[in-house]
Amino acid sequence: MIAIIQRVEKAIVKINSENHSQIEKGLLIFLGITHDDNIEDINWLSPKIVNLRIFNDENGVMNKSCLEENAEILIVSQFTLHAKTKKGNRPSYIEAAKPEIAIPLYEKFIGKIEEDLNKKVKSGVFGADMKIELINDGPVTIIIDTKNKK
Repeated sequence: MIAIIQRVEKAIVKINSENHSQIEKGLLIFLGITHDDNIEDINWLSPKIVNLRIFNDENGVMNKSCLEENAEILIVSQFTLHAKTKKGNRPSYIEAAKPEIAIPLYEKFIGKIEEDLNKKVKSGVFGADMKIELINDGPVTIIIDTKNKK
């Protein structure tokens, strides 16, 4: 799994020009799932994200987590994170998981984040044509790949 984590002041997912999900201060997570991802990746990634110390403390130092800040989380599936661009100009998405693998893992990831955060999170709709509006705070953008745990 690849997660692009952006600290945001606000993020909105629109589907068919309608607001579907919205958060204020928190994290917008773009999640890419590949064919060999599994529950172990979820169990490693979720607490890593929830406990990332990327919110400023009273001294302006990134030293607080989502848990400490009572921040919100918005999760959006994004198969393009697994794009291969070595050959030609058209990306290949062969490494992205097919829906029958990706959808259950996406849903389990949302559930695990909710469990670790101890509150509901917002999400996009898997496979939908979504428009994302965000105000990146910082900007702070972190990339985590569960295949590079060491």
